[in-house]
Amino acid sequence: MTPLSRRSFLRSSGAGLASALVAGHDSHSSDLETAPAPRAVVSPTPQNLAPRDTLFLTWQRDPTTTITVQWVGPALEDPTVRVVPRDGAEWKTGTVELKPFGNTNLKVHRCEFTGLTAGTEYLLQVGKRVPSFQLGLRPETYRFRTMPAKATDTFQWVSGGDCGTGPHAIGTNVIAAKQEPQFALIGGDLGYDNGTSAKTAIQFLQNYTKHMVDPKGRLIQMVTCLGNHEVRGGYKGKRADATYYLPLFDGLYKDTTYNTLDFGDYLSLVLLDSGHVSPIGGEQTAWLESALRAREECPHLIVANHVPAYPSFRTPGSAPASGILGTLGIKEKAGGTGEENRKYWCPLFEKHGVDAVLEHHDHTFKRTHPLIGGLKDKYGVPYLGDGSWGQLRVPSKPESRPYLAAVGNAYHMSVHRLEGEQRYHVALEESGKIADVYGTTGKRPAKRG
Repeated sequence: MTPLSRRSFLRSSGAGLASALVAGHDSHSSDLETAPAPRAVVSPTPQNLAPRDTLFLTWQRDPTTTITVQWVGPALEDPTVRVVPRDGAEWKTGTVELKPFGNTNLKVHRCEFTGLTAGTEYLLQVGKRVPSFQLGLRPETYRFRTMPAKATDTFQWVSGGDCGTGPHAIGTNVIAAKQEPQFALIGGDLGYDNGTSAKTAIQFLQNYTKHMVDPKGRLIQMVTCLGNHEVRGGYKGKRADATYYLPLFDGLYKDTTYNTLDFGDYLSLVLLDSGHVSPIGGEQTAWLESALRAREECPHLIVANHVPAYPSFRTPGSAPASGILGTLGIKEKAGGTGEENRKYWCPLFEKHGVDAVLEHHDHTFKRTHPLIGGLKDKYGVPYLGDGSWGQLRVPSKPESRPYLAAVGNAYHMSVHRLEGEQRYHVALEESGKIADVYGTTGKRPAKRG
């Protein structure tokens, strides 16, 4: 697999992305933020939430023809949710389902629409139903767009992880929204609620709702996978331990905490649980092999999980950890970070032609070389990310870990631009600076190499 250079990217038709990569906040990305300590089992929650405070869009099935509208708040009597194409006249009204939001008295309101038109901008109204004679009392109106039916038009989306609720997470939200992405993929550790803090989970939603709106006023859909800070205890939990995560996302993760999301016939996201509720080996690996085999011919096959197979901060081996942990003499668990990923999952990624794996958890920017068996190979699989949307650590240097091609110490997210067979992955810092550009093309080694 041959990476496309920064220069060729900027000169290609992808140069449109460069003009869209606009600066955000002036921030000092050297400030170190660490994960918060576990919180009490019950914490106070906002009581006067309106739908507009936590409203977000997601998907449970094909994003070209569906949308799921959700918000958290007090049970709204007789709520109404309806959509219409922006240039249409006939509104379609959905059914709102209510379900508990963890151990609070708040409710998750969910309404799914199917049978929408692909590649279309819609208007969305959300609020309390009002009698027609009460003039001026109409639900609030929002905008969104469905995904294109085919990958004939260039489009882009963003990804990252390890957000939190602080100012740098908000700063990255702002710069991400300016890219006009079709959707955002958050690869775990959303707000750092630890399965115990409803207040934190709600604050994450409030930040997302407020800032993840593109320059044209369209809501940006959110896709997620599970991280350790969504689960009480972090690892080897039960579904009930994902106290505030699964009430929001069990539309996609109904029976398991891993699944696929297929965008027509041109993009498949394979979303995994790196041991937080579902063990990595066993049933999940068997499912993964089947899911990848069925999608080998998909033009763009992307995997996302939280804990990295090829970490940039934590050690992949059983030697003393790097950075602060190493200074304290702390060792990683036996085998090191990502051991089970490398044992069970990476051979499947290589076998079935995964185009990229999005990893998080380490709070840095990293890109590996394309890898086979952990070694650089032009026909291999690149691993991108490492999760510094709103949390930050200092990465190891590539000289000490030969699988690393590029690293950075800045809050960032990735912009993924799909142009036919080409994929551009651009690491964009909170400040607006482009940290890295990497591209691949085609599905076959002959094309990739």
